[in-house]
Amino acid sequence: MKKDIHPTNYRDVLFIDNSNSVEFIIASTVKTTEKGIAKDGKEYPVSRVEISSASHPFYTGNEKSLDTAGRVERFKAKQAKASKNS
Repeated sequence: MKKDIHPTNYRDVLFIDNSNSVEFIIASTVKTTEKGIAKDGKEYPVSRVEISSASHPFYTGNEKSLDTAGRVERFKAKQAKASKNS
């Protein structure tokens, strides 16, 4: 095995999902400046993520529906107004 190729800062990191505050403790080399206390009472470096398996619709089965009907109606109203003014 080659020497000095593995990262030296490999440690447990507390990942916090910003959308629902779910916490995961995963070994990582991510650079962090924040520290926090996990539910197990230990202090870990913290990395905040926008989306995780706890909040992603593919994993949760909860889809977020977009207001497509409202957007289409607004677009049609703009088009009608623009064609009326021409």
